[in-house]
Amino acid sequence: MSDPVTIDRAWLDAHPLPTHDGPTDKNARGRVVLVGGAEFVPGGLRLTGEAALRAGAGKLQMATVGAAAMALGVLVPEAAMIALPAGDDGEIALAGAAMLTEAIERCDTLVIGPGMSNGETTAALVAALLGRPREGLSVLLDAAAISGAGTLDTVIAGHRGRTVMTPHHGEMAALTGIAIEAVSAAPNDAALLVARRFDAVVVLKAAQTVIACPDGCLLHYGSDCVGLATGGSGDVLAGVIGGLMARGAAPRTAAAWGVWLHGEAGGLAASRIGPIGFLARELPPLIPALLKDR
Repeated sequence: MSDPVTIDRAWLDAHPLPTHDGPTDKNARGRVVLVGGAEFVPGGLRLTGEAALRAGAGKLQMATVGAAAMALGVLVPEAAMIALPAGDDGEIALAGAAMLTEAIERCDTLVIGPGMSNGETTAALVAALLGRPREGLSVLLDAAAISGAGTLDTVIAGHRGRTVMTPHHGEMAALTGIAIEAVSAAPNDAALLVARRFDAVVVLKAAQTVIACPDGCLLHYGSDCVGLATGGSGDVLAGVIGGLMARGAAPRTAAAWGVWLHGEAGGLAASRIGPIGFLARELPPLIPALLKDR
């Protein structure tokens, strides 16, 4: 295991994001399909969807339970909506996977999990959505799409390193069966274990975030911004990383830039609003200026 490399301006300069200079269109900027949400959190996908667009993605489709789809479409008018059936628990039903086949085949990045709970059908739904890997498709798994994926290592590894997983310590414990105290005591080891097992880039979220890659590379970003410890903050991070991948950034580059942008946006919000009390929805509007400065 190599020593972690700090994500700083020098690292970012050495690993630039794809540019979109000259004539282009929204398809060339990348197409994101976002699957998640539930009747319990009908507006949660708004955070992830807006963040993907703020990170530069050109097109966005959001798929969620039918009861939330109309309102969510009004909240994010830039996105197309796909209304899916819900189960008795208010979560996306397994039958919804078949309704997304065409959208997934035409997108560049598939984001699954924000706003979802780890219900009975979650793992089956994730497996069905990931069942057709292809070279041009990158994937981001967040929240319940991670914590319920303990038996999906072969399915996720079938995407051959094009997956990013963004667990916090509790989700990492649920995924691996390792006690949360052990994850917190040795986050580098836990992240590398999952990165190699699932052939994925792992973003283990905390005040000291670790990014682990299947080849053993470790990256680190530390933040003292306590205001980022708020509901929806992780949903924003998922959207930023997903949007950067849709633009063509490799998973490791997108993950590192996403973590940095998210952390720096938190710092800006803290300086302008206050160290705590700013809202997750106030982070995405700060992303474009941070990208411009880089």
